[in-house]
Amino acid sequence: MIALSLAEIASVVGGQTHDIPDPSVQVTGPVVRDSREAGPGTLFVAFVGERVDGHDFAQAVVEAGAVAVLASRPVGVPAIVVEDVQTALGALARHVVRRLGATLVALTGSAGKTSTKDLIAQVLRHKAPTVFTPGSLNNEIGLPLTALTATEETKFLVLEMGARGIGHIRYLADLTPPRIGLVLNVGTAHIGEFGGREQIAQAKGELVEALPEDGTAVLNADDPLVRAMASRTKAKVILFGESGEADVRAENVRLTDSGQPAFLLHTPSGASEVTMRLYGEHHVSNALAAAAVAHELGMSAEEIATALSEAGSLSRWRMEVTERPDGVTVVNDAYNANPESMRAALRALAAMGRGRRTWAVLGKMAELGDEALAEHDAVGRLAVRLNVGKLVAVGGREASWLQLGAYNEGSWGEESVHVSDAQAAVDLLRSELRPGDVVLVKASRSVGLESVAQALLATGAEGEVAAR
Repeated sequence: MIALSLAEIASVVGGQTHDIPDPSVQVTGPVVRDSREAGPGTLFVAFVGERVDGHDFAQAVVEAGAVAVLASRPVGVPAIVVEDVQTALGALARHVVRRLGATLVALTGSAGKTSTKDLIAQVLRHKAPTVFTPGSLNNEIGLPLTALTATEETKFLVLEMGARGIGHIRYLADLTPPRIGLVLNVGTAHIGEFGGREQIAQAKGELVEALPEDGTAVLNADDPLVRAMASRTKAKVILFGESGEADVRAENVRLTDSGQPAFLLHTPSGASEVTMRLYGEHHVSNALAAAAVAHELGMSAEEIATALSEAGSLSRWRMEVTERPDGVTVVNDAYNANPESMRAALRALAAMGRGRRTWAVLGKMAELGDEALAEHDAVGRLAVRLNVGKLVAVGGREASWLQLGAYNEGSWGEESVHVSDAQAAVDLLRSELRPGDVVLVKASRSVGLESVAQALLATGAEGEVAAR
């Protein structure tokens, strides 16, 4: 964070100083909410959670070097006391962002946000110092904490914005006003909470409504609900996609033998070939979105193509491909799942598994509401249509729908199996995997299927495991 005195911070957040001998002392390090991250120069934010109260760690964080605590009550050590810690954190982020003068890029969408954010950050790093959301910390707490890691050297700030209802993105955009706003897609993630795709589009479009007239909206030309958002902004509009009308588009899209996408990137400044290190054709759209942002920020087609071809995965458990010493390939995509990302992962598995036996270890997709049965059934059927060797459906009711879809689509009923939990899946795979097999593991985060991938890698770790 840019250096600020405790007196300045108290003024910005409307707080009162307590037990602070010298209000001119500066916070020079990051703002943290995890006491284990407290160190010299930091400001610790004391949130009250369901099981843990951050105020209980006040003494420990100051002993670790924290300058003060942002708290909702006096804690016996230097503190800035406010009525609401979350509101104060947002106010501090808004103040710092406005003082920085960095170009703020915000993005949202139903699927692919984190992967695209990571791509944008890696491309923009080729041009200037860039700060970006770690993982998927895209809510009203994670977003301001990320913004507060920016320093005077930061030129680009790339922030992922998530939403679980109308007004959420409007709130986040008010905390950190974007100069460039990117909307990837409108799918069915969280449709049970929103009520329908139109409501999801309404929420995602709040990002382009927040743009200034001299800003830029980057919209997916291939998604009608996203493309229609052009009417909701006075900012400049850039379209990306495979449509011939897109300003930034891909031609001659293909997959390498290992399932990595390659294509000819077209931008208004020229064209250049891209061969990605990531896996799955769905990353083409993510790459085009990143390219559109980079083009708007002055990078040439050649610079963008080079950066995209060098970019890797920065966030855990998102198409994380690891090959065991015995030749079994494990694809850990277990961080989260919705119908769009599930279909993309299955297609990537099919491409990677050409000439090899494939396994899809899948669990439930959460928050689908009335669409849950139909969507799980459809994913099960798709696994069979893509000739996935075997679907292993893990868990309760939703997993049974996955298995039933595959069973009804299949010819002999041997294309799928339903197991009770992750350990049962591990036991099955350990007994049946052969060298050369490819295993995809994917489900909503609450299922915890990453344990299956980790167990499979531990099983094969007789020699050094080589991650691609």
